[in-house]
Amino acid sequence: MRATKHAAPQPWRRRGLVTGIPLALLVVGVLACLALTVLPGSGTGAGRAADASAAGARAAAPSDAGAAAGGGADATVQPTASASPTIPASASATPSPSVSVTATASATSTAPASSRAAALAGRIGPAVSYRGVATAYAAGDGNGSCLYGPSDDLMIAAMNVTDYESAKACGAYVLVRAAGGATVTVRIVNECPSPCAPGQLDLSRQAFAKLADLSVGRLPITWSLLSPDLPGTIAVRYKTGSSKWWCGIQVIGHRNPVAALEVRTAGGWRQLPRTDYNYFLSADGTGCGGALRITDIYGQRLTVDGIAVRPDVAQPTGVQFARH
Repeated sequence: MRATKHAAPQPWRRRGLVTGIPLALLVVGVLACLALTVLPGSGTGAGRAADASAAGARAAAPSDAGAAAGGGADATVQPTASASPTIPASASATPSPSVSVTATASATSTAPASSRAAALAGRIGPAVSYRGVATAYAAGDGNGSCLYGPSDDLMIAAMNVTDYESAKACGAYVLVRAAGGATVTVRIVNECPSPCAPGQLDLSRQAFAKLADLSVGRLPITWSLLSPDLPGTIAVRYKTGSSKWWCGIQVIGHRNPVAALEVRTAGGWRQLPRTDYNYFLSADGTGCGGALRITDIYGQRLTVDGIAVRPDVAQPTGVQFARH
């Protein structure tokens, strides 16, 4: 019995020994892992550092792209926000919808504007090429039937009586082209009486010389209306003898031909008749010294006020017709 009592505990000691060895190995393994993690330069620490660097590089890539697109330095610091600056940057390179709509509306209104211009222009209209001959005359100081007065620029011409059309052509800028390709731009300041035929332009000698030698005499040409880039603004001049009871009003320095001039009355705007010497007349004095409304052949209207009745004085208005 005593032998049996003493033999029973031995399996427990063997079982404890067997169980204790794996536990010891487990502890040693855990300690080794902790040591590897803490020690600098260990493989696991280097791997994590490499992973962190790679993650940083991946984060920096979109940030740099955002900065290049206009995101700025802040986008590099905050990669997530870099997408937001990128969108406006790319959008700024594309016209906004409102601009596109405006441009489209302007394009669609071109045809009606051309129709209005053709109706207001009379015989000389925009976007039309005319054929005729050019002759030359001694322009003197540059004055003529349009009564603009002397001109420092003698690139001027007289329009045949048909196309002059009771001064409607006065002040028009015309591009003249010879058969050989030479061109000159002239301003209409005079009327060429018969036998000047429709389409004919009588150029100043200075202007004719830009196209051919004066000895040519008559030169086949084509010509068309221009809307030039002028440095100044429109001026208004009252005719000699004008007063509040009668006045003649002239428009000077206009980019586009003038189609109509109106004066303001108690009942609204009243259009004045135009003479063949390029003044608009108010025979009863209506509107003399008051507000004026000037319309070009394209239908653009300029309203001018504060122009007193001061005969023979060109008074600047500060406004000008748009180019076409």
